[in-house]
Amino acid sequence: MTYACRMMTSPVGELTLVANEAGLMAVLWQDDDPHRVRLNQRVEHRDHPVLDEAALQLAEYFAGQREAFDLPLHFVGTDFQKSVWTALLTIPFGETRSYADIARQIGKPSACRAVGAANGRNPLSIIVPCHRVVGANGALTGFAGGLKAKSHLLGLERKFI
Repeated sequence: MTYACRMMTSPVGELTLVANEAGLMAVLWQDDDPHRVRLNQRVEHRDHPVLDEAALQLAEYFAGQREAFDLPLHFVGTDFQKSVWTALLTIPFGETRSYADIARQIGKPSACRAVGAANGRNPLSIIVPCHRVVGANGALTGFAGGLKAKSHLLGLERKFI
């Protein structure tokens, strides 16, 4: 299967948006590890409704005009990963949660490490706010876009609340 993609410039670097007919599948970072999110062949699309709307909503987010995204999402992953990613969608704008918080939320309180691994494989960075997950002590932890980008996103959200 071939997926539609488009690059967009953002304050945290160039992002690659990827979609299929079912919805947005990925927001990838400029220097993303190609093994982190595995997608088949991608073809650049300048006119794709999901990519158009995703780019618009991301631009609004970066401008401080949007706190939540309203896009069709198409998750590809294990049931456990999907449960983690769905839980991430419940973290309010400008707030953070720990890996333990997410593990408890999905009913697997001892699965903190597995939650961390699923969080690291989140294909929909920013849209599904994995940047809002921090260590138990509040420290910034690993992030596919890098800790500088994670800090920027959290700072942006705190600025607008």
